[in-house]
This record gives sequence, C-alpha cells and structure tokens, in this order.
Amino acid sequence: MARIAPSEQVRQQLTTFLAGGTSEAPVSQFLRLAVQRVVQEILEQEVTDFLGRERYERRDAGQCGYRNGYEAGRMRSAEGEVRVQVPQVRDSEQPYRSQLMDFLRGNSDVLEHLVMQMYTRGLSTRDIEEALRDPVSGETLLSKRAASELTDRLWDDYLAFCQRDLSAFAVEYLFIDGLYEGMRLHKSRKEATLVAWGVLRDGRKVLLHLALGNKESEAACKTFIRDMVKRGLPIPTLVTTDGAPALIAAVEAIWPHSLRQRCLVHKVRNVLERVPAGVKDEVKQALWCVYDAPVREVADLLAQSFIQRYGPQYPSAVQCFQDDLDACLNHLRCPASHRKRIRTTNLLERAFLEVRRRTRATPRFLDERSCLKLIFAALMQVSDQWQRIRMSDLDRVQLDRLRQQLGIDEPAQAQAMSAY
Repeated sequence: MARIAPSEQVRQQLTTFLAGGTSEAPVSQFLRLAVQRVVQEILEQEVTDFLGRERYERRDAGQCGYRNGYEAGRMRSAEGEVRVQVPQVRDSEQPYRSQLMDFLRGNSDVLEHLVMQMYTRGLSTRDIEEALRDPVSGETLLSKRAASELTDRLWDDYLAFCQRDLSAFAVEYLFIDGLYEGMRLHKSRKEATLVAWGVLRDGRKVLLHLALGNKESEAACKTFIRDMVKRGLPIPTLVTTDGAPALIAAVEAIWPHSLRQRCLVHKVRNVLERVPAGVKDEVKQALWCVYDAPVREVADLLAQSFIQRYGPQYPSAVQCFQDDLDACLNHLRCPASHRKRIRTTNLLERAFLEVRRRTRATPRFLDERSCLKLIFAALMQVSDQWQRIRMSDLDRVQLDRLRQQLGIDEPAQAQAMSAY
C-alpha cells in the first residue's frame, strides 16, 4: 500500500483545520500549516524533477536513482517552528541538489531580497543561515555574517527615513503610540519605541517617524515630536494618543492649537475595569452611546446622564469616565465620516501586533540598532497595506473651517517651531 506523501498529509491537516472553522483557532496555526504545505510541496517536486518520475512510478530503461525516505527538518518563522520532511535520494548518477538552492546561487538579487523578507518576518540571522542550507550537501548559501551584513542595509534605510523632509505631508490627523521591546543591554526593563503615523489631506495613511524613547517620559516625547516639526511636519488638526501623561503633556506643549483626542478603546477598557463583570456590557453600551453622539451638545447631555446613573454605584468608574472627557469627545468636531477612524489608535495597535509576531522569536534584542531596524522593516511592510480613507471636498472644507477656528495658521506654525 502506497504511503501518503508528507505534502498530502499536511494538506489533509489544513483541510481538517478549515473544516473546523477558524473563529476560535489561532491564525498563526493556519499560517504555519500553509507555510508547511508550500515548503513540503516544493521539496517533493524538486525530487520528482530530478528523478524524472512521480512517486511509485517505475523507472524507465536507463534511469537510475530512487527515493529513499525522508529526514526530519525544520525552519523557524514568525508563525513558529515549521516542520518538514526532506526527501532523500540514493544511487543516482549525480548527487541530488536542490534546484531552489541552485537558482538562488545564480541570482544574487533574488537571494538578497529573500534574506530581507525572511528577516522582516522574524527569522534571526542564524535561522536564515540554516534555512538556506542545502539539505543534502549541508552547504549554506549565506553565512550568518553575510546575512547580518545584508540586513544592516535596513539600518541605512532607517536613518534615511528619520532624516527625510516631512513638509510635503499635509497631515490632518496624527497618531502617536509606544511599543515596548526587551533589550539585553537593559535586562530589567523593556524600552519604548515611539511611533507616529498620519492621515493626509488626500486620505492616504503614512508612517511618519519611529525612534527609541527609552521610556515614555515627557522629555522623550517632546524630543520625538520636535524632530518631526524640525523636519517640516505641518501642524495636524487632531492628534490621537493613549492616556500616557507624558505624551499628553508633550502634544499640548508643542501643538497647543490642535485638538487632542484620547484613544477611546483604551478609555473604555479603563472604565470597564472598575465595574463588576455583570454590568460590563450595559456600561460599555452606555459609554459608546456618549462617544457615538452626532454632535457635542448631545454627547454632553448623554455624559451627564451616564454620570447621574452610575455615579452613586460605581464612583471610581465614573471618575475615570470624567477624566479627560473633553479629549474623548474632540472627534465630534471633525467630519462625521472620519470619526470612527480617528478616535482610536487601533490601526497602530494592529501594526504593533504584526511587529510582536515577528519579534517574539527574539525575546531580547542585542542592542538598540537591531531592535529599531527590525521594527522599522516590519512597520514599513505593514504600512504598505494601509488603505486610504475617503476625503471628500466637503470634508476638506469642514477641516479648513475647523483649522481656522482652532487658530492653526502661519503664526501658530511659527509658535510650534519656537518650542525649542
């Protein structure tokens, strides 16, 4: 009885996984199976091409060599370890060599691009060296040192990114948040990497700045923002952040005319932490009724109703709700079609999830440089998939009127530049 090929076994596992539904299963499990199937099929097809016949197909006259089982192999990726079965060949006229490896040997540009892609998807330089090792000869296409030298180009790209002129980016909405990663240099604590991205006047979303903040102190946050201003970033209409006091203080100090929006996902989470589990759904619905109000006047009435209703029973939750309430409602002054997109840092949070998925194979980075170049590469890759938001002529007229009301003009720009 013919044995089932490893690729077919993986296909059956993938089919079973999909048949069971993916609503509760981790996406990483699906991705790992998908990667495993593709790699396994490539390995088996290479042996078929080398021998000139399919599995269990008899040899023709003059043909030599035969399949001789499999050896276990593995590779690591951002989705975790991927196990494969490496086909073995015996009694062939010439030693079996992977065609993929031969192709890469003759195409240095493809090899370099592949190394960059593997690195940005979470493989260490040691993993890359192992992944590019010929399973038969043991020869590697690229040493760990060579892989490291290639990925160092990302550092040059990062430095150029941090020096580019930002005056051409007509930012209407700006978002700033911090991502924490461990470094061996500071084993006792994680370091904060500050990230800024914006929505431009034409609706495009762009990554604007990325820098190590050490910790989200007010001085670090001001330095981060001033760097963007120094490179010509126009004053944004609205800036969305979480509730970090240092970041709030820095935004208000450098852009006093801009609206500051508190991330409502963080705020709702903070309020719900202060109420019993049995009423969380009810309180959550009441909170979003306030934040989803059509105009600020209605939001103020709903906010007072919320305070009167829940204040006597849950004073700490209501106090949290009242804290920074104006900043929670500033999105209501912007065009209605943009409000749900500008009142949270969700897009950045999703990008951070992608970064963490890539960096979890490296619990602590060796140094600041290795940390920043990987985060930069991952975020640039994620940002390429961002879709613009609709920005109609009416939306732009409303934003122009709002900027006039806020006093965001040339004198205000000069005032921001004088914050040095």
